[in-house]
Amino acid sequence: MLHIVKIGGQIIDDSHLLSVALESFYALKGNKILIHGGGSAASRLSEKIGIQPKIIEGRRITDAQTLDIVVMTYAGLINKTLVAKLQAMGCNALGLSGADANLICATQRVSKVINYGCVGDLNENSVNKAALKELTNSDFIPVFCAITHDGKGTLLNTNADTVACTLAIALAEKEKVCLHYCFEKKGVLKNPKEENSYFKKIVFSEFQRLKQGKVISQGMIPKLQNAFEALNKGVYQVSIGHPTFLNHPKEKTILCL
Repeated sequence: MLHIVKIGGQIIDDSHLLSVALESFYALKGNKILIHGGGSAASRLSEKIGIQPKIIEGRRITDAQTLDIVVMTYAGLINKTLVAKLQAMGCNALGLSGADANLICATQRVSKVINYGCVGDLNENSVNKAALKELTNSDFIPVFCAITHDGKGTLLNTNADTVACTLAIALAEKEKVCLHYCFEKKGVLKNPKEENSYFKKIVFSEFQRLKQGKVISQGMIPKLQNAFEALNKGVYQVSIGHPTFLNHPKEKTILCL
């Protein structure tokens, strides 16, 4: 069993939640990979230097200045902080971007409607499966930020949920993969104002209905789209919830086709 765990910016910003998430990740048995975002930290740095962040449907518009900010934040400060904390627990973490060992190669997004800038899209050929498998079979625990590259010398900002989904699909060809999206809630909420109102299970048809009714909106939409794509392409299980569910899996939302 391979566990792929993605943690978002709200967890990273909360020292207690981050400790819970990393301890839960460390306690997972078997091979594992951690993927992290950090959008809120990147937004704060942008605002501090006078650049207003632009986010459309959960996707960050990444011009040249913003790319510098996200690379510094994701691949630098956040990634190395997480690696140091995991090492302190005895977890032999290795901090990575997609450019390292050519592990994740992306193509720059082209859209006639919105100019996303230096944003990377992934496909079935993006992951260097042999190199990644060698890492997961070693004593190293990969910790990926959401920075990829195009193979031509350009770094690209890529949605962290998409990175997690793409890695899970690639590795599911040869082994059973569980993909876990961790955030500050117990699961996907029915009512944003009620912490205990989360869905225990969501099937794809229900997701479409909830999205149309705007029960699910903003950044949760691409997260669930990635989750259902992973299931559709062979990932054994996908769940969304608070990081404590990694080891006590009673409170979470399970996604089903």
